[in-house]
Amino acid sequence: MYLSKVDLPLRSDHALLDFFAFACWISLSLLVGKYHSHSLSHLCSLLTPQNLPPLSNSELWSMALCGIGLSPSVENVEAAYLSGNLSTRLIRRSPMRFIGKPSDLNRRQCWGVRCSSARKAVSSMGSEENAQTVLLDSVEEELEHVTRFKISNFKILDCVSVGLGGRADEVIFEAIVKDTNSPLNNTRVVLRRLTSAQAQRRGKRAIEVLKKLVRRRIMYHSYSMQVHGYISSPTSSGRVSFTLVHGYHGSFSLRHWLRQSDWLPTLEATLALDEECVRRVGDDTVGGPAVSRQLRLIRILMRDLLIGVNYLHSHGLAHTELRLENVHISPVDRHIKVGILGNAADFYENGLNSSTLDNNLDRRQMMIAFDMRCVGFMIAKMVLRELMDPFIFTKFKSFLTKGNDPSCLREFLLQFLSRNSPSGNSGLQILDRNWGAGWNLLSLLLATKPSKRVSCLDALRHPFLCGPRWRVVPSMDIIRWGLGSTAVRITEEYIYGQPQRSRLAHFIELMEMLNPNSKPKNWLELLPGKWRLLYCTGRHIGLTLRQPNARVLIGDVRLAVSRASKLNTNLSFTSEIGFKIMIGKDWPHDKTGISGKLEVNSLFRLTAGRRLYLEEEKTTGRFTMGPSNIQGSLARKLSGRKWRKAIPFKEFPSSLPAAKLASGDIEVTMNLGEPLNQNIDTAKNAVQEIRTQLPPEMFDLSKLVCGTYVDSRLLVLRGVNGSALLFTRSCDDESSGLV
Repeated sequence: MYLSKVDLPLRSDHALLDFFAFACWISLSLLVGKYHSHSLSHLCSLLTPQNLPPLSNSELWSMALCGIGLSPSVENVEAAYLSGNLSTRLIRRSPMRFIGKPSDLNRRQCWGVRCSSARKAVSSMGSEENAQTVLLDSVEEELEHVTRFKISNFKILDCVSVGLGGRADEVIFEAIVKDTNSPLNNTRVVLRRLTSAQAQRRGKRAIEVLKKLVRRRIMYHSYSMQVHGYISSPTSSGRVSFTLVHGYHGSFSLRHWLRQSDWLPTLEATLALDEECVRRVGDDTVGGPAVSRQLRLIRILMRDLLIGVNYLHSHGLAHTELRLENVHISPVDRHIKVGILGNAADFYENGLNSSTLDNNLDRRQMMIAFDMRCVGFMIAKMVLRELMDPFIFTKFKSFLTKGNDPSCLREFLLQFLSRNSPSGNSGLQILDRNWGAGWNLLSLLLATKPSKRVSCLDALRHPFLCGPRWRVVPSMDIIRWGLGSTAVRITEEYIYGQPQRSRLAHFIELMEMLNPNSKPKNWLELLPGKWRLLYCTGRHIGLTLRQPNARVLIGDVRLAVSRASKLNTNLSFTSEIGFKIMIGKDWPHDKTGISGKLEVNSLFRLTAGRRLYLEEEKTTGRFTMGPSNIQGSLARKLSGRKWRKAIPFKEFPSSLPAAKLASGDIEVTMNLGEPLNQNIDTAKNAVQEIRTQLPPEMFDLSKLVCGTYVDSRLLVLRGVNGSALLFTRSCDDESSGLV
C-alpha cells in the first residue's frame, strides 16, 4: 500500500522530535505488518526535501530502534499548504501521542550518541520549511481577530482609482470579493500589498487598532476605513507577503475632490445634501450663493471629521497622519473616513501607573495637539484654495514654524490671496463671516503652544462650525475677537463717514473695557513687535480737496517696538512711514512716484496707570474722548440686553487700567530716492505734507501717553488729545517671503 500524500505537521521548536516521532510510528507500523517494507522508501521521499537525498530503509530502522523507548507527545500544530495561486489555508491536526516504556538515563545518552548525525541531517533538511511555517504561525496568532483571505477569493480589477495612491512601499489593487460564504460577497474592496517591513508593520498596526475600537463598531464603521482582513503567504525569498484588505470608499480622496474645477456641485451631489443633512450643522437652507454653499459643505465635512478624530482620542489613540489625501468621503453612508489607522499611536505607552502618569499626560496632550494642528491645515486648504499650491502652502507653514502667532494669519495671507474675482475671494469672505469666527478657529487649531490648541469637542462648539439655527453662547475671547475683527473690516472699507467713524469709536471703547492684559508684565510680553496702523479716531486729511506743495501718497505706517533688556521696563519705539511723492498733474490717475521713508525713534518707559473718564465740564482737553456724545451713546449701548452679559460692568466706569508711557528724546530721519534727495525744498514740503496727513502721534511719538488694549493681534494706544490709534500686528516681509 502506497501513500499518495503526507501533510507533515512540523513546528520550528519541536521539528526534530516530531520527525523522529513520525519515524517511530512508521517503524512500529512495519513491525506489526501494517505497511509493506518497500513502502518505506516512498514515505521517506515524501518526508524529506527534494534537494536532499532520501533516507535509506536502514537509517529509518536505526532511528526507529534508537527512539523505541521514548514517549514524546505532539501538541496541536499547523502546517501551511501552498496552492498554485499563492493563497494559504490552515490544516488543523488532531493530537498524536506515542506511548512506550520510559527509558533510563543511559538509554537516553545512548540514543543521543547513535542518532547525532541523523539529527543534524534532518535539522538542515527542514530549516527552510520550518522558517516559513514560523512566520505564518506568528502572523496568524497576531491577527487572529480578523479574517484571513485567500487570493482566490478575489477578482482583481484592471484599474485603480487615483484617490487610492499609496506610498512607495505599497502596491494598490481594486478587487471584487468572490466568496459565497463571505458576507462581503460581490463587494468592492482594496488590496493594499505592503512590500517593506515598515509597511507591513503599518498594516498589522491597523488591524491591532481594530481591537480597541471594536467596542463601538458602529462608530468605527462610520468614521474609519473598514479593515476586513489580510492575505498572507510565503515568497520564494523566504519572507511572508502581507496584503491588507480594507474597504473601498470612492475613487477620490478629499484632496482630489478639491482639485476638481466643479468640486462644489459634484461633492454636493455625492453627499446628496437635503434639509436633513444641513439640519445636522444648524442650517435651514439648501442652495444659495456659492459662498454660503461652500461654508455649509465645509461645516458638514469638518464636523464629521472632528467627530471621527474625537472617537479615536476617546479610545486613547492619535491618528498622526491627518491629511487631505488620507481622508475619503463614502457616498454610501456620506461619512468622512479618516484612513486605515496604520500609524495610529497610543497615548499611554507604559500603562497608567503613578510613576509614568505625568509623562503619559504630556504625551497625550502633545499627540492631541498634533492631530488638531493637522485638522487646522485641512480646514485652511478647504477654505482657501490658494493653499493647494505647494509653494504658497510652504510659505504658510514657514510663517507658523518661525514662531509667528497664528492670530495674525489674516494680515499675512492678505498679501497673496487672489482678489481678481468680481465677487472677491470666497475663502476670505467665509473666514470673515460671523465676526471673523473662521480666523479665530484657525488660530486656535494652529496655536504655537500645544497647550493652547483647541480640542475636538471645543472645536465642534465653535461658532464657525455651527449654523445660524444653533444658539451658541460665545466666550469672552470670541467676543473680543469679534469686536476687533469687525473694527478691522470697517477700516478696510475706506469709507469714513460719520456712521462708520461712530461705530469704530464704539468698538474701540468696548475693546478697551474688555482688555484681558491690563498689567504691565502683560504689556511687556505682548507689545514688542511690528504693528501696522489701521485707523485713528482723530482727524483725517487727504489729497482730494487740497492743493499741497508736494503730492504725497502715504503707504504703510508701522510702529516697531523692541525691548532692549528684560531687566527694566524701557521700550524703543520706531515709527516707520512709507510714502511716494507724485510729480505731475496726472497724479489722480497715475500713482507712480518716487519712494521715500521717514523714521521717528524714541525711548519709552512703561508703568502701570489708569485712564480717567472725565466729565465734560471738567475736561481740560488732555483726556477728551473726541465727540461729546460718544460716552453717552456708549453708556446707552452697554445698558442694552445685547451687551449686558458680555460687559463686566453694571454701569459706565470712571476709569480703566492702562499702561502709562513716558517718552524720552526723539530722533527723526528721512530717506528720499533720486533725484529728489538733492532738493532740500522738496524734502521740507514732503515732511510738512506727511505731518498734515498722518496722526500727530505717529510723527511726534511723545504725544503717545498710554496703552489701553493689547493682545496677540490688536493694539490700541491713546494720544495726549484723547484720540485712539488702532494697530494690527504686522508680518515682516522677510518672514512672509512673498513678492
